[in-house]
Amino acid sequence: MSTVGGVVRPIRAPVNILITKADGEQEPFDPEKLIGSLDHSGASGLMRDRIVAHVLQELRPGMTTEEIYRHAYQILRREEEQPVAARYSVKRALFALGPSGFPFEQFLAEVLRAHGWSTRTGVALTGRCAPHEIDVWAEKAGRRIGIEAKFHNEAGGKTDIKDALYVKARYDDLKLSPDGASRVDEGWLVTNTTFTRNAIRYAQCSNLTLLAWDSPHTNNRMNLIEEARVPPLTCLTRLTDGETHRL
Repeated sequence: MSTVGGVVRPIRAPVNILITKADGEQEPFDPEKLIGSLDHSGASGLMRDRIVAHVLQELRPGMTTEEIYRHAYQILRREEEQPVAARYSVKRALFALGPSGFPFEQFLAEVLRAHGWSTRTGVALTGRCAPHEIDVWAEKAGRRIGIEAKFHNEAGGKTDIKDALYVKARYDDLKLSPDGASRVDEGWLVTNTTFTRNAIRYAQCSNLTLLAWDSPHTNNRMNLIEEARVPPLTCLTRLTDGETHRL
């Protein structure tokens, strides 16, 4: 929606303009998704409408979601709305934690610590049937969770049902561990991108917790990050790439 002269008017996209998502699939451009992400980052109504109007003017068939992001981000940075630009860039900043995936595990542990959990990374545990090494172990108020962190270097990467199957099996084994120190109450599968439909369907059926990026079918990791106030260092807009890696 756009407000002009006190009158709220709907923002309409050009009819049948298909854009290309990170995974290569195409879908009609929906300005409400852009509006939602800008609102979520804290952009003012005036700035939001200005960015949407600019994107609509630049929109071309086949334009990528990354190009749309860059248009919005550049305007936010140019207007010196640095905190807003930083929040808007969190999703992209997570990719800069790679390529090994280890910094992503450390980041997840830090987010959980900010929520009051005791955490460790790279923990060796003994299940009923086999030993396991888990990416992140967390405990709070007697509740223990084990986290498998699936990091993708490309925005189009998806975590699929194979990952969900082995994570569920791993934590079922740890729940039955004869070693009390190795037992966990539940397992989480966390990714910096998205899950396939089959992975989501299986997790919902098997009671496996999934955390992905701003997905209506999984828990929303963005909310955890914002509530914890622990954004990735790589989303700080005034740091150069060299400074970020040194830190």
